[in-house]
Amino acid sequence: MGKNGLNKVMLIGNLGRDPEQKFLQNGGSVCTFSLGTTESYTKDGEQKERTEWHNVVFFGKLAEIAGEYLTKGSNVYVEGSLKTEKWEDRDGNKKQITKVIGSKLIMLGERKKKEGREPGDEDDAPF
Repeated sequence: MGKNGLNKVMLIGNLGRDPEQKFLQNGGSVCTFSLGTTESYTKDGEQKERTEWHNVVFFGKLAEIAGEYLTKGSNVYVEGSLKTEKWEDRDGNKKQITKVIGSKLIMLGERKKKEGREPGDEDDAPF
């Protein structure tokens, strides 16, 4: 009998930089960006904030939408799963990075198309 598991992440935050979009040889698309989630807390009677940064990756149609509509500062809801990649650098040091592999994207702020195009254009992607 196998063990059941759950790997689900839900984040609301702001992009720390413009997304990087790449088109693959097979015609697919991949889009990556950093997402900051900020939490407020009180320490010694003083209000403070802490920001956690997440590496987010989208593939396919969602990657195309993210690359077309998102910019640094965009406020988004991201849903996905965690994936950790491990490797050794050329000096033999072990490295690892944990990414959120996105499966759902909701833009929470104003929706604008890059390059001066407006929402509602003929080729505007549905959400």
